[in-house]
Amino acid sequence: MPNLARTRKTVVVTGASAGVGRATVERFAREGWQIGMIARDEERLASLADFVASCGGTALACPADVADADAIEAAADRIEAAFGPIDVWVNVAMATIFAPVADLTPAEFKRATEVSYLGFVYGTMSALKRMKPRDHGTIVQVGSGLAYRSVPLQSPYCGAKHAIIGFTDSLRSELIHDRSRVKVGVVHLPGVNTPQFSWGRNKLGKQPKPVPPIYQPEVPAEAIYTMALRPRREIWLTWSTWKVMLGQMFAAEFLDHYLAKTAYEGQMTGEDAPQRPGNLDQTVKGDYGSHGRFDGEALSYSSELKFVKHPVATGIGVCAAAFVASAGLRVLVRGLRR
Repeated sequence: MPNLARTRKTVVVTGASAGVGRATVERFAREGWQIGMIARDEERLASLADFVASCGGTALACPADVADADAIEAAADRIEAAFGPIDVWVNVAMATIFAPVADLTPAEFKRATEVSYLGFVYGTMSALKRMKPRDHGTIVQVGSGLAYRSVPLQSPYCGAKHAIIGFTDSLRSELIHDRSRVKVGVVHLPGVNTPQFSWGRNKLGKQPKPVPPIYQPEVPAEAIYTMALRPRREIWLTWSTWKVMLGQMFAAEFLDHYLAKTAYEGQMTGEDAPQRPGNLDQTVKGDYGSHGRFDGEALSYSSELKFVKHPVATGIGVCAAAFVASAGLRVLVRGLRR
């Protein structure tokens, strides 16, 4: 078995039991990878391990809370004992609260930050501990358009995604300084149809929804897989993510006011929803998969994926989009000032 194990590559995915994490596991499984799966829910991990096996991959379920650095380190040890050296580490796990800042408690904000930010830090540290001495490996951080442009009602999530960028930029410079071959990249996502909007702690009184346009989790999973194979600094997935980032660059004050007017109703379905504990402190039991409640409106394909798979084209596209967005936003801002 040990000899057979190194004929295939090994990936670790945190937040593996549902949503984008689960879709990412499924994508690697279809290529026969060995997959270390980290999440809190043992039942969903066991079910996912069966799926991986049916695809010809091999999975090891490692139930752990990413906010526990020791638990993540122990999981990494287990995975390498079973499969050998880790080639790719993908940080996906997150937890948040849908609420205005004034309605949050310090304990809620702390917990969301520990999972959604420090979970990435701990996972990255465990990956580096193994990859750096070997001078080999890729770390993929799953970011968001909200890492550059926050929206109301999701301050814990937005704050964590901003922090991940700051942390990753520091790490990237350190790796360059050390002339390390370890790569680190970020995949920035649009709104995605995941169970987050069904099981996240919610104080809005209404059912939350992703900021449209909404994409199925298989779209970011494909981008994450591409980043793992051909690392680059960042991938801005879908035109909606590009618009958010470029808008922040050229018209941040305008977006402050625009989102204040549009992003409350835009993040709620109108359906009543009682307050609930959600998955912040403990798992929500049930047969949750990759998809959430919005299959009827979520897009299963992004035309921008062709740019994602070709780094040169991505660079040209970003420059062109920046020029167009800059010109358009300047005109819009001038109009608003009249």
